[in-house]
Parts: sequence; structure tokens; C-alpha cells
Amino acid sequence: MDKKERLAEILKDKSILRGSFTLASGKESDYYIDGRLTTLDSAGLSLIGEIFLEEILSDPDVKTVGGPTMGADPIVGSVLTHAGIKNIDFDGFLVRKEAKDHGTGKLIEGNLKEGASIAVVEDVVTTGGSVLKAIYALEKAGAKISKVLVIVDREEGAEAKFKELGYSYFSIFKISDLL
Repeated sequence: MDKKERLAEILKDKSILRGSFTLASGKESDYYIDGRLTTLDSAGLSLIGEIFLEEILSDPDVKTVGGPTMGADPIVGSVLTHAGIKNIDFDGFLVRKEAKDHGTGKLIEGNLKEGASIAVVEDVVTTGGSVLKAIYALEKAGAKISKVLVIVDREEGAEAKFKELGYSYFSIFKISDLL
């Protein structure tokens, strides 16, 4: 069984919930993908980190990875760990929903350098709104978005939106692959 097949099994077993749910986009759904149940599973997270790192390395200019907190937090850690194991120098960052009201007041935490070519990661996207909010903050900070990578695309407009805005887009799965 390859990495993607094993990851699909973990997602189906842990992360796809049935019922009545309101999504971040405000839409109603009869299923919910709780990506954290897979990104907080050792095997699931390791597979995600490996798959994303392979995809990120297809662009040699990208040496920084991050995304919106909470979905991206474990993913960033996994990508950085897999890069470190391979002796590849990578930096990471996380984007808060809003700037802290204490300390340094940062919206973006971690190692983000102005002009850096970056990969933005997220667990699940529907319309892409949460990721786009993070992207706009990153661009304002001087980053160049080279890739947007997600574990699962709910196929409700995110891919088209990212491509329309000129971002390279990669999803490990579309929801139609898993349902």
C-alpha cells in the first residue's frame, strides 16, 4: 500500500464525520472533515509531512512553509521534521487569526523573511476563505506565495479561486476521492 492509500484509510477512519454540520464558510453539510484527527495521529501526520515535502521540493525556491493556525500547526511541524531528517534547511511560520494584543503583537509567528518564496499549507478547504485571509497577511508582510497545499479539498470553489489568483495549488485528496 502506498502513502496516499494509507493516508486515505486514516482519513476515512478518523476524520470524516457524518451528521449535520455548519462549515466555516457558513454552508450546511451532512459530513464534516476534522483534519486535526488525522494531523494529530502519528502515522497520518508523518504521511502528510512526507507527501507535502515531496510536492514542495518540486519548486527549489521554496524554503519556507506555514499556514493559518490551527489547521497548519502540526502540518508545518511535520514538513519541517521531514526536511530536517533529509538535511534540507527549511523555515516555518504560522498565521494567527488576529494579531496578539500583548507582547510583540505579531500576526505572523515564526521564521518568515520578506521576499521569501513560501508554501502555504492547510488541512481542509471549502471555499478557501481562511487560507486566503492568511495569504493576504503574508503578502502584506512581503512573502511570495509559490504553492498552496491542502490535505482535502471539499470541491466547493477553493481550487478555482486559488488558480484564478495565480497560486500553484495541490491537494492530496478531493472529497470525491474519500466519500
